[in-house]
Amino acid sequence: MSSFEVHKKKYGMFLNDAMNEQNSEPTRIEAFFEAMFHLIETVAAKRRIHINKHKLVRNVLEQDKNIFGDATEKIWRAFQEIENQIRPGQAYGGAIDGEALERTMELVSTIQKICQELLEPISRKRRKSPFRHTR
Repeated sequence: MSSFEVHKKKYGMFLNDAMNEQNSEPTRIEAFFEAMFHLIETVAAKRRIHINKHKLVRNVLEQDKNIFGDATEKIWRAFQEIENQIRPGQAYGGAIDGEALERTMELVSTIQKICQELLEPISRKRRKSPFRHTR
């Protein structure tokens, strides 16, 4: 299985966990974080670029702005807000916050929209987009 296919599959798996309302808010936030990492990796893999670690997202995207073009900063800022501001307080701190989940979902929507625009040409060839998400 190609890197593109692996990341696409992991994106779907983590997104399913994130959307499962039976999971706790911290678990869902963590799953959204993982899903967005793999979605960003899917777009990068399309260009044969591998980020490999979530802490490298900003650096890799800034080094190769062709991956996301004009949306580069918007992508890494949304991802870093989940990674550095929301996720730690939910996963490691004492917070369990529905507002944090809502903010995460807003950021996820931003990331998904940008990634879908870049992945749609591939998906149209395959007839059905695996990246469409409905709430």
